[in-house]
Amino acid sequence: MDFGTDFSINVLWAALLGYAFGSIPFGLILAKLAGKGDIRQQGSGNIGATNVLRTGSKGLAAATLLLDLAKGLVPVLIAWNLFWQEIGWTALFAVIGHCFPVWLGFKGGKGVATNAGVSFGLGLLFGGVYAVTWLSVLAITRISSLAGMAAVVVTALVAFFTGETTIAYVLALIAALVLWLHRENIGRLAKGTEPKVGSKG
Repeated sequence: MDFGTDFSINVLWAALLGYAFGSIPFGLILAKLAGKGDIRQQGSGNIGATNVLRTGSKGLAAATLLLDLAKGLVPVLIAWNLFWQEIGWTALFAVIGHCFPVWLGFKGGKGVATNAGVSFGLGLLFGGVYAVTWLSVLAITRISSLAGMAAVVVTALVAFFTGETTIAYVLALIAALVLWLHRENIGRLAKGTEPKVGSKG
């Protein structure tokens, strides 16, 4: 992130690029198109893939996951070509857009899949670490929230340890946001009542 003389214009466009992509509510759109109703009125009320899975459609959940990942990846890749010095703002606001979409009254998802796309956009190392951590924890525990939180934290730590300071700060901010949005999940994890993937809760 460059805080030079062009800060205002560059940051504005970088942030808008990320937010425009990130705020597209694919889970809600796909569920309605498939005749599953308003996903916000089902399960956890979240618009992400985990809650879409609770509709009983694995294909719909997979499509939601891939599109939520893409809306983090695509704007970051575009930003590399347009204003790479401000790419951190694009990455951050892609996740913010997913979590707080203006189209849904700023009530969106929790950013895990979108941050996976952002991580791949920032570098294959970070995307790989994110994917391996996410899938490994999910396979072991079958708890989606725990896998997502582990992935965002581990990826941010890897960025710090590899000396990618700017990327590390961006991923750390995103990790803090994701953890805050999962505060209720953390409470249920502590109590041992957090639902596992495939459950109806």
